Amino acid sequence: MISTKLQDAINAQINAELWSAYLYLAMGMHFESEGYAGIANWYKVQFKEEQAHAEIFMNYLNSRGGRVVLAPIAEVPAAWDSPLAAFVATLEHEEKVTALINALYKLADEETDYATKGKLDWFISEQVEEEETAKGIIDRLKLVGDNGMGLYMLDQELATRVYNVPAPLASK
Repeated sequence: MISTKLQDAINAQINAELWSAYLYLAMGMHFESEGYAGIANWYKVQFKEEQAHAEIFMNYLNSRGGRVVLAPIAEVPAAWDSPLAAFVATLEHEEKVTALINALYKLADEETDYATKGKLDWFISEQVEEEETAKGIIDRLKLVGDNGMGLYMLDQELATRVYNVPAPLASK
């Protein structure tokens, strides 16, 4: 059985993951309307990943005898000035998510809930990857600058990203 404190914190994290999904869907739609099909694709894949993260938390909470309580999702931005601005916002958001995951881990430690700490290990590694990926794209966008051909090539590369079911859901 999971503690009420952890149940409430995980429900808040589920909401944060769904908000993240909604944010990335908005980014994908924005860039699709701007003619950046590759960047739009990258964000649509990210949307699916964030939905999967929420599902992992929901499955986990249910498996521990907790109760999933879905809350309303707050409004997200709808436009960004440039691909660089969007990816900077992405990195900033992922850093906030990392802080949320770290706070959950700290709470699980305080509650001596080793099962939750074990589940969060996967999310901690995932957040390292999320931040590294966003930083890499930001670096490349800065390198490209105003070079239209460079931006076109990066857009083409981001179009090749595909969704992979996260390991914690692959066996479900």
